[in-house]
Amino acid sequence: MLKLNNISKIFNKGNINEQRLFQNFSLYIDEGDFISIIGSNGAGKSTLLNLISGNMEIDQGNIILNGLDITKEAEHERCKRISRIFQNPSMGTNPSMTVSENLSMAKNKGKKFGLNFLIDKKDEEHFKESLKILGLNLEDKMNTPVSQLSGGQRQSLALIMAVMGNPEVLLLDEHTAALDPKTSQVVMDITEKIVEERGLTTLMVTHNIDHALRYGNRLIMLHQGVKVVDIEGDMKHSLTKEELLSLFKNISDRNLFV
Repeated sequence: MLKLNNISKIFNKGNINEQRLFQNFSLYIDEGDFISIIGSNGAGKSTLLNLISGNMEIDQGNIILNGLDITKEAEHERCKRISRIFQNPSMGTNPSMTVSENLSMAKNKGKKFGLNFLIDKKDEEHFKESLKILGLNLEDKMNTPVSQLSGGQRQSLALIMAVMGNPEVLLLDEHTAALDPKTSQVVMDITEKIVEERGLTTLMVTHNIDHALRYGNRLIMLHQGVKVVDIEGDMKHSLTKEELLSLFKNISDRNLFV
């Protein structure tokens, strides 16, 4: 479904600060996989999402999505098939626009439009039905500026916006990290519901070990751009927090390239 074939990424190439984060890195993701990605700072988690989304170019290798080579596609071209939600709620929504206007913008992503699409009333009921799944009463706040919503409401709205165009891949880049624990849990439960109902292929970067263990069918740990753990199914679900933290510490304490 999504294949990263022998990709490499070099930062500051040719100078004293040169860093090779990924070297001949391959990753194969099946349709419908919900993958949690963990690792220490600098492990390459967000960089991996940047490479998949087209925010960064790879230096070597190729990326195949549903049989199509998207390696040379720009980010704005890939966004028609790949949606991404960031840690900062403001990056997934327009705070100055209303809830309805944000949803209209998401609906028309990738299309040519003028400002008149923002007041298309025929979509209002569809938008309200889409929001009801959240259980946050956002369907009653259609004319409310997004800047007046809570962080959890904004991230939940960003989720609805991200999946409105039926993307082939959903990228979650620490999308609950800026939220308090209670709100973070609410957003994660909403995320799980949306991903399962739509069968979305999802990659979720997280620093929350509990979330990594609880959600998804597959768990990957990165260290210095290397995939050091890749478990799924029953093995993932039987893994305890203590086992994962121990594994994390053992790997973080050693340099893979010594």
